[in-house]
Amino acid sequence: MARQVLPREAPPIDIMFLVERLNALLENGRKLPLSNNVVVDQAAALDLVEQLRLAVPEEVKQARRITEESDRILERAQEEADRVVARAQEQAAFLIEERELTRAAEQRSAQIVEDGHAQADEIRRGADEYAAGVLIRLEGEVVKVLQAIKHGLALLDDRAPVPTMPAGEAEEADVAASGAQL
Repeated sequence: MARQVLPREAPPIDIMFLVERLNALLENGRKLPLSNNVVVDQAAALDLVEQLRLAVPEEVKQARRITEESDRILERAQEEADRVVARAQEQAAFLIEERELTRAAEQRSAQIVEDGHAQADEIRRGADEYAAGVLIRLEGEVVKVLQAIKHGLALLDDRAPVPTMPAGEAEEADVAASGAQL
């Protein structure tokens, strides 16, 4: 009987760690004389870019988990508010027998309901602020990564050799371009 091997989930990759590695690769590259260009190991740079591509979805998954956790917190807060409301209604029904007690119970019931809603709103606001903060930080990290990738690609493009045409073909291209302008 063959034993099935389940795939193991890879440990999460820290985007900032990869950005720092890419930055170090660029900073430690060999500088070309009389220019701001740097020669870097293309394979290492492309490997870091690929790792960054893989890491971003993991960060998105983490943000989704945080959002789901905030939804669970909101759900628990709503359940607690519902229990508080139910308790307040039970108390109000019990105190209806006497007029003064009824009035006091109604006021207390309303206060409990209001407090319950206020607590639920506060928990919801806190969870939303937390989720927004995480998503804003994630967006900042993704922007930094994208800028680093663009910078690395620009450096690679700057190093690419410029194609040259033989003298005869260059003259024909100049003549064709002059004719097109007329």
